[in-house]
Amino acid sequence: MGKRRRAGRPKTRPALWGAVIAVAVGGAGVTAWTLGGDDPGDGKPPIPTGPPTAAEVTKVGGAFLTAWARGNTAAAAALTDDAPAARAALTGFTRDAKVSAVTLTPGVRKGARLPFAVKATVTHARKGKPLDYGSALDLVRRPVDGKVLVGWRPSVVHPELRTGDRLVTGESGTPPIKAVDRSGDELTAEKYPSLRGVLDSLRERYGKKAGGTAGIELRIVRARPADAPARTADGKAQGKEEVPDKTLLTLAEGVPGTLRTTISPRAQAAAERETAKRKGASVVLLKPSTGEVLAVANSRPEGFNTAFQGSLAPGSTMKIVSAALLLEKDLASTDKKHPCPKYSSYGGWKFQNLEKFQIKNGTFRASFASSCNTAFISQSKKLKDDDLTQVSSEVFGLGRNDWAVGVPTFDGAVPVQRDAPKAASLIGQGGVRANPLNMASVIATAKTGRFTQPYLVSPEADGRKLATAPRTMEQDAQSQLRELLRYTATSGSAADAMSGLGADVGAKTGSAEVDGQKKPNGWFTAWRGDVAGAAVVQEGGRGGKSAGPLVAKLLKSAG
Repeated sequence: MGKRRRAGRPKTRPALWGAVIAVAVGGAGVTAWTLGGDDPGDGKPPIPTGPPTAAEVTKVGGAFLTAWARGNTAAAAALTDDAPAARAALTGFTRDAKVSAVTLTPGVRKGARLPFAVKATVTHARKGKPLDYGSALDLVRRPVDGKVLVGWRPSVVHPELRTGDRLVTGESGTPPIKAVDRSGDELTAEKYPSLRGVLDSLRERYGKKAGGTAGIELRIVRARPADAPARTADGKAQGKEEVPDKTLLTLAEGVPGTLRTTISPRAQAAAERETAKRKGASVVLLKPSTGEVLAVANSRPEGFNTAFQGSLAPGSTMKIVSAALLLEKDLASTDKKHPCPKYSSYGGWKFQNLEKFQIKNGTFRASFASSCNTAFISQSKKLKDDDLTQVSSEVFGLGRNDWAVGVPTFDGAVPVQRDAPKAASLIGQGGVRANPLNMASVIATAKTGRFTQPYLVSPEADGRKLATAPRTMEQDAQSQLRELLRYTATSGSAADAMSGLGADVGAKTGSAEVDGQKKPNGWFTAWRGDVAGAAVVQEGGRGGKSAGPLVAKLLKSAG
């Protein structure tokens, strides 16, 4: 028997819906249990369990979308497992994002997921534009009573929203910028996909300083958690993924200001091309003499910027820093005999070389060039727990959390450790963490003997102060380290990759074991003339074969 309508009440129909929603809303509910079976004994039906059925997904998902499209945020929120959060987000969709005339069209259900398309209009200050995108609902069963609800998460409203983010339409918080390369040509995400996030970060930091005027935009305003680490003068949170605000729709163009960067168009184009050929690759090129960043690229340009913000064990490329430590402490010398046994134990761990090789009666030059792990592990007992941390910080500028590159970066971490982790840190494992930007800077410091902080935007653009290291490397140690790196590039583990790049070269290979990975991450860092580079290929295996050819090609293209 149908329900009686009150007199005078207008009849409403979900006219925006296709047949899927019309059937779901009008159809009968489906229980999630079968008749018969054990009787709980209290006269109450058993609580449904298991994943939502197809009918439940369609019915509840359709009801949620219908309520949302009609602007009934309270009803829509009540169909979720977090009504307060859902109601706030859906209310903000209309009030803050200024979205109206919403049409929500369900797609083809896949299990408990119901994708849907959004078509709407964004209007502000008499300016309006259509908005069109897709999202999805995930339906869940509430354990306490078996009721099927929409599993609430911010990405229901827009797929790029995270917890705490907001959609806002209005005058943009920062004017647009026209970022240009070192030649004065505009940098765009269409031309250089790896720079998409970098350009967003540059706008966020320099939009108000570059002389432009703001436009009217729909944008995602990112959450700034209260428990986030303190930001430096460069506006970054050290060691955490930093995501800039993002423009989704421009209703009225602002006037961009111009911001010059240090990017080399030739080097950036080559970096984009070479990383696109590989899976899980990230690379940075810079000038050792000045610290200017010439190129930055990742195989997944739409993803996390591992090249600048990654926090990965750098493997044997860290032996550049460890070698500087041993040379300064007179625990090694280029052509003096140095142990490289198959195994070396420290702190209860037994370390070995790749394929258990050994060098009998060899020199430190031979051990470094062949990347002998035990040559470093064997010296652990002669080092203080904080020795590696100090040389990393005081000479190479790592782990000080003070780099002011112009965009968010992670500045490396070399924590003080004891026992076996202390030994592992010497070969770039343990608690040591870095990214290609850090390791390109490390080999640049080895080449010049002094730390010069990398940067993407000149400090003259905003008067910020670049980071410095407390001291330079001891001259004799730096001379020997340069020779070790040159020999590795010409006659050691990096020779194949560096072949044909000339005499003024230096390089170090590396691989880093990662729990849960079948193959280690491959690392490589090198210089050629006044260009240094570093790359990681995640799950790439040996660095000389995976990351080495990538770095070598870019050094050649930039030369």
